[in-house]
Amino acid sequence: MPTPEVDAELLLAHALGVSRGQLQARAVTGATVAERERAAFLTALERRAAREPLQHITGLAPFRSLELAVGPGVFVPRPETEFVAQLAIDALLAVPTAQPLAVDLGTGSGAIALALATEVPHAQVVAVERSPEAHVWAERNVRASGADNIRLVLGDLADALPELDGTVDVVASNPPYIPDEAIPRDVEVRLHDPAAALYGGPDGLDVVRALSRRARALLRPGERS
Repeated sequence: MPTPEVDAELLLAHALGVSRGQLQARAVTGATVAERERAAFLTALERRAAREPLQHITGLAPFRSLELAVGPGVFVPRPETEFVAQLAIDALLAVPTAQPLAVDLGTGSGAIALALATEVPHAQVVAVERSPEAHVWAERNVRASGADNIRLVLGDLADALPELDGTVDVVASNPPYIPDEAIPRDVEVRLHDPAAALYGGPDGLDVVRALSRRARALLRPGERS
């Protein structure tokens, strides 16, 4: 759902280098905006009007308790993915071992993996991403998080981490599932999200099938993905 007023507030806050709450407080007190900040805000508005994602303009995407760096070359995490993360977190918390192991296949910006690592700090998390462009963003987010219980691997989820076969407690993923010939209606998705994060072969399920096979091999017998 379009949220032009919220977007405008967030873009102005970004231009001013303050939070949205601080911006609203400044508005109440009648604070003015310097010419340089006004110019930056108008430029950001023009970019947003051209349907560049808000997260690309600000460079940040909120995800649960995290604020992730994002930009060209990486999928912008959506609120729906937070539910995937919650399911994985619940499964990880239910593992009756001192240091459960989770794997995020196709981590993108690192959203799911970092949610697991920061919200289940006694767990070990391995995140796999094959796109070098997305991997750079994930590296940046892992460093910024300060979490020391997460490891990032550059590789294809179809054959990743064979050394962990049969040892993983939880496998999480948000794979691409759009058929190659389908065209997303959302222009921001169509023009700005990387194709590798959207399209999954002729029927959209090529990556899902590879993911299912790899998850079965990685998981301990009886564990969940």
